Amino acid sequence: MKHVGVLALQGDVREHATTLRKLGVEVHEVRRPTDLNGIEGLVIPGGESTTISHLLVSSGLRDELKSAFADGLPVFGTCAGLIVLSASILDGRTDQWSFGVLDVTVKRNGYGRQTASFEAPVDVDGIGPVPGVFIRAPRITEVGAVETLASYDHGDGSHPVLIRQVQAWGCSFHPELTADVRVHELFVNSL
Repeated sequence: MKHVGVLALQGDVREHATTLRKLGVEVHEVRRPTDLNGIEGLVIPGGESTTISHLLVSSGLRDELKSAFADGLPVFGTCAGLIVLSASILDGRTDQWSFGVLDVTVKRNGYGRQTASFEAPVDVDGIGPVPGVFIRAPRITEVGAVETLASYDHGDGSHPVLIRQVQAWGCSFHPELTADVRVHELFVNSL
């Protein structure tokens, strides 16, 4: 059985945990550095990226995670989690930081504010169409050394929405808010 942590400071913690358990994964809620012991991967959920970044500092997890990612801990960030993992944030607050483990530039709320949220099918390499739930979703505007697993055209050109770079994964949409477990399964199977 695989052991995967879900960062449990803010956001879609329960939804990610439920999806991972459907895949037979032992889920560990991560709130402090000692909660990282024994996990084989980590999910950083959607939520509010500046809040998550501040809570990572106050919980003592920021430096621990930075070291763990440098040592190869696999990580999967959805929505705000993608922002926290990105190399550059176009419209972040001056006090907002990111881990820089995904060589991408993101724009917060890149598909629009809350009222512009939408659902659309996303075609993922190797598994086909999955439901894409885009809620104040970040838009990946520039990519470096990442592999694009899925893109989406919102009427203004195609942009990556699911990416991977070595052991780090990022997703603009919320796969945890649907009954389809295949995006999480891709991550779990990579562990």
